[in-house]
Amino acid sequence: MATISFLGAAQEVTGSCHLLESDSFGRILLDCGMHQGGDIIERLESDDFHFNPQTINAVILSHAHLDHSGLLPRLVHQGFDGPIFCTKATVDLLRIMLKDSAGLYERDLERENLRRKRQGKKLLKPQYRLQDVEQAIHQCEGLDYLQSRQLTQDAAFTLHDAGHILGSAIVELNFKERGRDKCLVFSGDLGKRNAVLMNDPSYLKHADMVLMESTYGDREHRNETDTLAQLQDILAETWQRGGNVMIPSFAVGRTQELLFYLGCLHQQGKLDNWQIFLDSPMAIEVTRVYEKWVALLSEEDTAHLQLDHRKPLEDFLPNLFMAVTPEDSMAINKVARGAIVIAGSGMCNGGRIRHHFKQRIWNKNNTLIFVGFQARGTLGRILVDGAKHIKLFGEPYLVKARIETLGGFSAHAGQSGLVKWIGQFKPQPKVILVHGEPQAQQALAQRLWQEQTLAVEMPSQHQSMVF
Repeated sequence: MATISFLGAAQEVTGSCHLLESDSFGRILLDCGMHQGGDIIERLESDDFHFNPQTINAVILSHAHLDHSGLLPRLVHQGFDGPIFCTKATVDLLRIMLKDSAGLYERDLERENLRRKRQGKKLLKPQYRLQDVEQAIHQCEGLDYLQSRQLTQDAAFTLHDAGHILGSAIVELNFKERGRDKCLVFSGDLGKRNAVLMNDPSYLKHADMVLMESTYGDREHRNETDTLAQLQDILAETWQRGGNVMIPSFAVGRTQELLFYLGCLHQQGKLDNWQIFLDSPMAIEVTRVYEKWVALLSEEDTAHLQLDHRKPLEDFLPNLFMAVTPEDSMAINKVARGAIVIAGSGMCNGGRIRHHFKQRIWNKNNTLIFVGFQARGTLGRILVDGAKHIKLFGEPYLVKARIETLGGFSAHAGQSGLVKWIGQFKPQPKVILVHGEPQAQQALAQRLWQEQTLAVEMPSQHQSMVF
């Protein structure tokens, strides 16, 4: 019998990793994500795979976000040499994201080992290197949506558009075991309907088991009109106060969505005279990838922007400045008022956004806008929860900036979207909730039972079950 082990994103929203085992296809990983929150060196030192990477036959990747892909180089470093299946657009994004993550890790490790050397402590060995990133990319096999890929004589899978970020996929795995046909569907991260730039997530009709994300299982998102109005109000109020705006943003998806919304406000003459700084070399590179794969994006939105391969997305924002170098980033500090700074990381655990906090978070005239989910243990979550004192680079800072959250920017389906998506399966499959915190999962489970008489399971970390 096939078994599935939940090795990450079980009653939490990071570290997506699920191990499938069957005589039909061997051992397959659905995602190989990194846990986010806390220090990356400590995470990599403490996180074990709980399996031998050399015994894994293949990885099927839902999308490029690091909480789904970030440990691929470490998997390769420890001996995995099989194929990594994902969409072609995801391969392009991985080239950027995994390389950037490896660079940050190597720099942090170098600093940590210098500290250890001064203290006479044992030096840490790298858990992976940049060459492991290059090897992982080499092992990627990019596929088109709806392209069936045979794994073995008895197993094949197909990727469907998840509508979450560029290249994101729902995995449909079909296999024959002991003379019986079986189908497992892994939602990956599902996008919301009518999301900016993205197509709606695909609806599938049949499965024996569904692994469904539940990030926002306990809440709904504002619609596009309300979100744009809220953003406009926040910007107008901050402009009147003579302040600046800081927006921690994920390089993939969220940044491009923000540029779209700001472009809409500019076209409508509602953006005042803000100077907009995209202070993220990775987000700039990712925006170029979005332009390359424009055919995968929503036709309605790209037509609205008159977007084509000759006209970059950010051209719709003539007051946008791309801060590529560290000098570009530091120069933003000289802008006393009227700056919108979009920078990574999205959960504030690293990146240039922390340097902007250092310059501006103590000023009551400034505004900090969160546009994405903040996982437990991250600096972003601490700020969203109302912390008035934080530490940055070892120094204490008083939080006086206004804190705002724009839920309508989420790239995840809200509760109703999840309920509608799972309700398309007939007959009802066995449903397993993953990638969600317990409160969100309980709320979603209760609604599914009330409306569809659908009982779900919520596995804990490292739990296994027979399929």
